[in-house]
Amino acid sequence: MEPGRFHPFRPRLLDSLDGYDRQRFMADLGAGITVGIVALPLALAFGIASGVKPEQGLITAIVAGFLISALGGSQVQIGGPAGAFIVIVYGIIDRYGFTNLLVSTVAAGALMFVLGLFRLGVLIRYIPVSIVIGFTNGIAVLIALSQLRDLMGLDIAKMPGDFFSQLATLSAHIGSFNGHAFAIGAICVAGLVLWPRLFKSDKAEPGSEPAPGALKAARRLLSKLPAPIVALVTLTLAAWLLKLPVETIGSRFGELPRGLPRLDLPPLSWDSLRQLTIPIVTIALLGAIESLLCARVADNMADHRRHDPNQELMAQGVANIVVPFFGGIPATGTIARTVTNVRAGAASPIAGIVHAITLLFILLAAAPLAGHVPLAALAGILMFVAWNMFEGHQFLRLRHFSAQYRTLMVGTFVLTIVFDLTVAVEVGLVLACVFFIWRMSTLFSVKPHAAADLPPGVQAFELYGSLFFGAVGKIEALPEQLPPATRAVVLDMQRLVSMDTSGLDALEQLHRTLKRQQVALVLANVNAQPLSLVQRSGFEAVLGPENIVPSMAEALQSDEAPPV
Repeated sequence: MEPGRFHPFRPRLLDSLDGYDRQRFMADLGAGITVGIVALPLALAFGIASGVKPEQGLITAIVAGFLISALGGSQVQIGGPAGAFIVIVYGIIDRYGFTNLLVSTVAAGALMFVLGLFRLGVLIRYIPVSIVIGFTNGIAVLIALSQLRDLMGLDIAKMPGDFFSQLATLSAHIGSFNGHAFAIGAICVAGLVLWPRLFKSDKAEPGSEPAPGALKAARRLLSKLPAPIVALVTLTLAAWLLKLPVETIGSRFGELPRGLPRLDLPPLSWDSLRQLTIPIVTIALLGAIESLLCARVADNMADHRRHDPNQELMAQGVANIVVPFFGGIPATGTIARTVTNVRAGAASPIAGIVHAITLLFILLAAAPLAGHVPLAALAGILMFVAWNMFEGHQFLRLRHFSAQYRTLMVGTFVLTIVFDLTVAVEVGLVLACVFFIWRMSTLFSVKPHAAADLPPGVQAFELYGSLFFGAVGKIEALPEQLPPATRAVVLDMQRLVSMDTSGLDALEQLHRTLKRQQVALVLANVNAQPLSLVQRSGFEAVLGPENIVPSMAEALQSDEAPPV
């Protein structure tokens, strides 16, 4: 094994502890508690929406959140269950069962770890932004659709996994609409939108009296309360005091257990792994994309050392290997909680560890109280999450971009909704490759040389760009462009930056065709990469070293045609 081929396993936490002091710890402590409180309703909501029990979402946030912060390559990233996984996890459980979800998550974690170990984290950045925008918007639509049952209080025992079946099921049960549930969900969404706006500025209006000190202090205190917690607590109290006929966590799932479940190994076998290839790849791909996109967002927000994508992938892999043993679901980096962490003043991964400990304390101390939470309130929170994920302005900007960009983005969006993320990304990447090949082929050109005085019977051409498999047709068509009296063809390759083996094969075919016509082929100004390929392949010996010259002047200096 070559030295340095593997990426060293060095969590960012180790570097962050160098010079760590009380001031940074207090900043991390405050940020971690804040993020833990924000993460509580999201973890419960993501668990329920994914088709598992609410405590499994909470356990995922605790275990994965701790491991991703302790072992990751980012200074401030927060890990846990993510909105992007809701549709994927629900679909896997619906098609393969919960046990196979656990197996898929372990295998996906191992795959993510291997990607990081072999320094392949940077490959995620090569996925076109149009594909990322397309599937992100598609997932947002599916999240919103999956929450309509609880938002409207519909009497549906189990929602199907695919888009059209969900629409049909919702339509068939619209008669069971619960106005109380819908009111709770609508008030929740409105509260999440309006709460931050109430405290946007503490400055008094011009000409108005300044607010009393006590009122100002109260406003400052309220402004620090996370909107999801405010919505959850107030709506839960309202539903309980008014005895509203709405479904709650307790009525559907029973009381949340206190503490983490015992370690339980999911059954692993080679046969099951082979059958779960698509779920494994889907979880690994989405987890890698989400975590690295989230880490890049955090890098742009905070004045911290940029994240290490390979270390981050290894940490995500470890977290997803461990979480299923506690009954948890797939985890990744989460943008909303990471942004909250940065804005709360986090200084190191310690904040993420504190966030996990905060959630564990809440699970131990307040688990029975969660049973009173209306499912419509959690649906409202997820509708707000879906709204924030959906980037409608990207569709309005489509007219400013090329047809290829529009095809990739809209196609990925539609395929994500109608089929699933794996199909959408696979088709999107294939189309992206096809469009890229077509684009690169248009950049390659063969033009008549601008030389003023060519010897009689000599035709000269300039090659521009990259001669690869998508552009060889322009070389193959060259013999048909030659006049009958042609004795030699000179190719000026000064502006040919690269050539692959298909391009080399096209030159060899050109040489054979010209040789049958008693026409010589001369290569001039050959750059290093094409020249190396010509020499290594043996084409130089076939063509003749005398027919590979360093300049056009040398190629055209003789009035006689070069030897065939």
